[in-house]
Amino acid sequence: MRISRRTFTAAAVAALVLPLSACGSGGDGGGSTDASGKAEGDITFQTWNLRANFKSYFEGVITDFEKKYPGTHVKWIDQPAEGYPDKLSADAAGGTLPDVVNVSPDLLAPLAKAGLALDLDKSAGQYKKEYLDGAWAGNRIPGLTGTYAFPWYLNTGPMFYNKSLFEQAGLDPEQPPKTYDELFTDALKMAEQSKGKVATLANVPTIEDFGRYGAQLMNGQGTGFAFNDAKGVELLTKYKELFDAKALDPQALTATPESSGKKFLTEAVAMNPGSALDLGNFKKNAPNLYKNIGITDQITSTGHVNMYVMGLMVNSRTKHTPAAVAFAHYVTDAQNQMSFAKQVAIFPSTAGSLDDPYFTKEDGSDDTRVRVAAAKSLKNAVNYTPVLFSDQMKTALGNEVAKALQGKESPKAALDNAVKTCDQLLTQQG
Repeated sequence: MRISRRTFTAAAVAALVLPLSACGSGGDGGGSTDASGKAEGDITFQTWNLRANFKSYFEGVITDFEKKYPGTHVKWIDQPAEGYPDKLSADAAGGTLPDVVNVSPDLLAPLAKAGLALDLDKSAGQYKKEYLDGAWAGNRIPGLTGTYAFPWYLNTGPMFYNKSLFEQAGLDPEQPPKTYDELFTDALKMAEQSKGKVATLANVPTIEDFGRYGAQLMNGQGTGFAFNDAKGVELLTKYKELFDAKALDPQALTATPESSGKKFLTEAVAMNPGSALDLGNFKKNAPNLYKNIGITDQITSTGHVNMYVMGLMVNSRTKHTPAAVAFAHYVTDAQNQMSFAKQVAIFPSTAGSLDDPYFTKEDGSDDTRVRVAAAKSLKNAVNYTPVLFSDQMKTALGNEVAKALQGKESPKAALDNAVKTCDQLLTQQG
């Protein structure tokens, strides 16, 4: 199994809503937040669909941990991908949440709000410096103070571009756009030069695009969305210009990652996000594209690309806080993350790890070409997807973006409506 960019996207779709009355701070199951004592006792560790492909890796990590900390015993539980949010919700409500839990930020948020996630800034703040700033910040929850999971593995993807199409449009094939302003200028020129036959992009803007453009995604309290600010409206207005000029593919309103990839494969669009797997596909099915492929960073006007974050949360109700914190830190330390990254296409969240030759030296293979490009951009990447942004909210935003691009609403009205709907959905989350 490859833990791809799309895995993270899929992982983020489920909105997990916990009945706070069922799993709040009441009852007698509370544990200690003090992690300074001796690490000992039996703890449970839950992963998310990882046993089938990484059984020996995790068994090795657990064995080594128990040797390092005599008196500890780790029981490993692995849950299937399907139904994982529901399983977390049921365990939280029933008081059976494991001691250390594999979570994405969207699944972490309701657990932290319910008081079930240990605040690591308070209990394990000494470890913060071991991780990339953006990765540590990726496990903060709007409206709460603190950090609620150890950063684990990261992922991102570079942008592919077709050098031949850039050259045909009179653009420098060695200088692809890096900011949105550069992208808009190049895209309009390419559409004009090709008489509308070649679009630069095949996807409409998502919440991550608004973040990378510099729009404020949520208010400071985390109680409402704010991407209908001046920057957000400006971005959508620019995309409307692209759409009208056919610089944005006409089918972008209904595009999927697969359909966008096919457009790029057939050289109908000039830029598309991707992974090393795509390079192999190009080499086999589109040799002319493969010969002219360029790899660059994601488009961003903030200087920071988007990354996807996985984490390990420590249950605040654990009866063995020192052992649980020690184990979560051990799994996510530099050595173990580096070992894991060499087994699967992910990136470590630990500071300095991305300077390893594994992430900086190309050997001519497609895997290393993409790995090196992605790793370079991850050092100061951030998780733009708000942890409270559910699948329903993504749909609401997408629907309003489509109306704006079709001219049915102004960009401002479309984003105002999207924010209103998302705020209503946020209220329903509790």
